[in-house]
Amino acid sequence: MALTKEFEYDCEVRGEHKNVQVRKTTIVKDDGAEISRTYHRHVLHCRTKTGDTWGDTDISGEDASVQAVCNAVWTDDVKSAYETFADNQGTL
Repeated sequence: MALTKEFEYDCEVRGEHKNVQVRKTTIVKDDGAEISRTYHRHVLHCRTKTGDTWGDTDISGEDASVQAVCNAVWTDDVKSAYETFADNQGTL
């Protein structure tokens, strides 16, 4: 009996500020036969605010395919629009 764990990632870009919704699928197999499949979802925003300072969201821990999507859609214009939107909301 050989248990293995595999991960699959898919993502979707949503909204004006190009939020990236990530779904991580964890697949457990026993001798190649799938015995379990679970999902975890999270959302990535292009910018993060610490105190009064905006910075790029750290995506270094994300799968390479997710990083590629983020880097493609998070342009300077998108980041600027997100900062303006968030600042006008008061709290995030």
